[in-house]
Amino acid sequence: MEIRASTVLPARRENIELVTADELTLVGELALPETRPPAATLICLHPLPTHGGMMDSHVLRKASYRLPALADLAVLRFNTRGTTSDRGTSQGAFEDGNGERYDVAAALEYAEFHDLPHPWLLGWSFGTELALKWGRDPLVEGAILLSPPLHRATDDDLDAWAEFGRPLVALVPEFDDYLRPEEAVRRFARVPQAEVVGVEGAKHLWVGEPYVRIVLDEIVKRVNPTTAPLPTEV
Repeated sequence: MEIRASTVLPARRENIELVTADELTLVGELALPETRPPAATLICLHPLPTHGGMMDSHVLRKASYRLPALADLAVLRFNTRGTTSDRGTSQGAFEDGNGERYDVAAALEYAEFHDLPHPWLLGWSFGTELALKWGRDPLVEGAILLSPPLHRATDDDLDAWAEFGRPLVALVPEFDDYLRPEEAVRRFARVPQAEVVGVEGAKHLWVGEPYVRIVLDEIVKRVNPTTAPLPTEV
């Protein structure tokens, strides 16, 4: 069977709730490999909720549909404060990336409490800003950034990540609306351990199955390299 945009592969899936330090309940889902313990964990940080971003934004949803089965990864997705998806609505209201620091912390605490191994942050657009600003936790093994705008995240945040020392991989679309590969190479040069991967033909929203496959392959290359490249059929 060819893996298509709508393919959902077997996994153990459970609805979860995260509780923040400022006492909000956030809704989410954890997808685990069906029969084996996970080799590593992706904590997904979604695009801007004021522009339709949520835990079901398509690349994150497809990661949860495929990577537990194909790459032995745990995939934790959740709605940041005030965000709605089919799973439900998280309490609170959008705080422009500031109050969301508690949302990131709550997801990391959940991963630690439930012994989810080797957590990596997977941020997309607004989610990359949350990763860079609030993801420098000793638990975090690294971060993968999809379409980073570097708007709310500043050079100070990049300098702090450089000092943090953990891997940082930025997947930058050739035709991104905010930050394109050449400029991204210049901006991320402040982080010695950063790697910028320009993706030819891609746009900010990674629409199209070929681009989703590129993204998921680049993720597993870093997080569980023995499973890369991913199969296109099962």
